Amino acid sequence: MSTNTNIIDKALPREMQQHTYSIMHRIEETHWWFVGRRKIIESFLKRVCAELKSTSRKGSLNILDVGCGTGANLEMLSQFGQAEGVDVSAEALEFCRERGLQQVKQGAVEALPYKNDSFDLVTGLDVVEHLDDDVAGLKEMRRVLRAGGRSVLFVPAFMFLWGVQDDISNHRRRYTMDNLKEAVRKAGFEIERASYVNLSFFAPIFFGRLLMRVTGLRPASENNITIGALNGVMGKLFAAERFLLRHLNFPFGVSIICVARRLE
Repeated sequence: MSTNTNIIDKALPREMQQHTYSIMHRIEETHWWFVGRRKIIESFLKRVCAELKSTSRKGSLNILDVGCGTGANLEMLSQFGQAEGVDVSAEALEFCRERGLQQVKQGAVEALPYKNDSFDLVTGLDVVEHLDDDVAGLKEMRRVLRAGGRSVLFVPAFMFLWGVQDDISNHRRRYTMDNLKEAVRKAGFEIERASYVNLSFFAPIFFGRLLMRVTGLRPASENNITIGALNGVMGKLFAAERFLLRHLNFPFGVSIICVARRLE
């Protein structure tokens, strides 16, 4: 099955709606979804970066965060090496600079402004679902990786979970595991690990989005929807999945995480 089968309105711009960046910048340090996601990604990166360092002749790793957004993930990546960011949105990059993150550039995923073989690790964290041609973007991520380098991807799962956040973020698709693996392999990667994540909130998100479709409720951003008193507990519950993911892959979830290697 082609990864481009369920593309939503190609005429839409790939950049998220402008108000989304300001909301993201305001909440991504504390909102349960962003906090839990970072903890899970960080857990995967600790293992990936330890292996990369064991095979690297340099003192530290060169890391690129593709679609760095407003910079919270880029800050997290900086603990593993020399981290740079690239994003199509000038507004997002201004938020990065407000955080003190100066190693950022404006550029599209399909035409990254970097030389071949520049990085040991390239991340695409909720990025490739925005692309008209996801394989072309993944090929660019592969191009700027050195041989043996890794790419860590995080994408939304299952088209039946489509919601307001997908609309305002201008997503083109949500993935099944097979869809994502097909795209990654077409781009020339070998898949080392892939699992669904966010099993904990699969049912609430499914029924919440179903309710919004039935009632016509359309908040400015789903990121505004949370229960303040439970936000910390929800973040810890989501983040706790990282302990299970050390030993097993989930059969379904709201998102997918994938670790891929450039062979040559």
